[in-house]
Amino acid sequence: MFVKSKKFKYKALENIKRKRQIRKISFGLLVSFTLCLIACNRTKQDNPANGYKLLIGWGTRPPGIVPLDSLIMSDPFVLADEATQMYYLTGSGGNLWKSADLKMWEGPYNYIEIDTASWIGTQPMIWAPELHKYKNKYYCIATFTNTQLIVDTVPDRYDVQRRSPHILVSDRPEGPYRPINKNFYLPEKWSTLDGTLWVEDGKPYLVFCHDWMQIIDGIVKYVELAPDLSGPAGEPTAMFKASDASWPREMSSIGELTYGMPLDGYVIDGPFFFRTETNQLGMLWASWSDKRYAQGVAYSVSGKLSGPWVQTDKPLNPDNSGHAMLFRTFEGKILLSMHTQSLNPENPGPRKPVFFEADLSGNELKILGKYP
Repeated sequence: MFVKSKKFKYKALENIKRKRQIRKISFGLLVSFTLCLIACNRTKQDNPANGYKLLIGWGTRPPGIVPLDSLIMSDPFVLADEATQMYYLTGSGGNLWKSADLKMWEGPYNYIEIDTASWIGTQPMIWAPELHKYKNKYYCIATFTNTQLIVDTVPDRYDVQRRSPHILVSDRPEGPYRPINKNFYLPEKWSTLDGTLWVEDGKPYLVFCHDWMQIIDGIVKYVELAPDLSGPAGEPTAMFKASDASWPREMSSIGELTYGMPLDGYVIDGPFFFRTETNQLGMLWASWSDKRYAQGVAYSVSGKLSGPWVQTDKPLNPDNSGHAMLFRTFEGKILLSMHTQSLNPENPGPRKPVFFEADLSGNELKILGKYP
């Protein structure tokens, strides 16, 4: 029988420790590079006197009219504006596109302005912006990351940058959108993302994700807002965590499918609410599963934000697609928008927005097929 010596065991442990340190450093560099590549924005001074800057979206291309399948975009969100009879499409990176028929899209347009004296900083990343019409005004809820501010250090993970949803307002759907104020909507030391608006019993709420990179197991939470959406009107309340569903996988267990992320924990992204025709309250949300990114859904037993929330056994769409939302066309069809990407782990290619026709006539959301 071969018995390993204490010296051999010590060297083995040291090698494992060294490999983990290398993976952590490599992961940090990969995340920084990828996020800058995907969501980083170039800025220009809008009005030096008041400190506002118009953000120039990542990947800006010459203005033109292009088909939907030529767009490259993560986290697509569509506002179907009845007043202008136009569809407005946004995504991570900060560009806006508009269309009259959902087929040909005009853009890109720059539509977000920031106050450089606020916590957002001068050159933030922009993730998952949403456009909502509420009480005759248009609001943009976007996640900003200030890479110059570190709010937390998680052992064996990484330094947590200042990241949080913020609400901007405009009189027009195409903007420009400016922050309502400089204040924090959520605790300053939290890393949060993917805010969405939901109105329940006449009260507006900001629903968001507490980032898995900070708390290991990502959690969806909500907070009541002031009537004019200018700030919080209460304390955040937890709804559920990513591991409550059976289909998400720990990032460290998926390996190459998650771009080599070696960290433990469960991702939770992109909350979006809907009601079926039977008045069932549902919430779309995304995580990582057996085939990389996956789109999930949960349903509230009480029909309220407070839940309890029941998770479906399988993802709504498991094939490297997600961050979905729903909107109604001017002709009355219910469409689901999400980004999709190849299942090839070695060359997945870019994320692209796609639309699916959806059915809300029963107690659960069903996808009928690709649109058009």
